[in-house]
Formats: sequence, structure tokens, C-alpha cells
Amino acid sequence: MVRISFQTFRHWKATSLYHQTKSILLVKEFLGHASLGNTLLYIQMEHALFGAESDDEFIVSATSDKEETKKLLSVGFEYVCKKDDILYFRKRK
Repeated sequence: MVRISFQTFRHWKATSLYHQTKSILLVKEFLGHASLGNTLLYIQMEHALFGAESDDEFIVSATSDKEETKKLLSVGFEYVCKKDDILYFRKRK
């Protein structure tokens, strides 16, 4: 007999969150873990459930304009880095 508990749902949510965002630090914060080591389990779970193949394809955008930066962030782009006064952003396809 398979037993499902609230802990099972917690593991599923954390694994799904990592699969969607690929941000282990976000998962760590979501779960309230003090140590990143406890959270690394969810990377292994994600690979086991969804496969090791990664869909790391991004739409990339760059700007030096503050209003354009606000627009990019509001539609889901994430900040990557700054070089020569140009801000670079990316968003998963």
C-alpha cells in the first residue's frame, strides 16, 4: 500500500517548483530550509521524474533604458548581468 502524507505534497511542490524555475535557492527559501544541502535532494528528484534532459532555452534581451527594464521584468524576464552599462535579461522559452 502506498501512503501519501502532507510531506508527500510538500516534496512534490518543491520538485515542481525547481523544475519550473531551476532555482534551488528559491526552493530553499520556499521550504524554509536552513541548509542548502537539505534542498539539493530536489534536483535529484527533478532529474528522476522529468529526465536529465534540460530545456534551458531562453529568449534574451538587452537594454540600458530604465522603462524598458521595467517592461522586461513585468513580463517575466530575469536579470542576468550588466556589461558596459547594458543590462542583460533572459526568459525561458
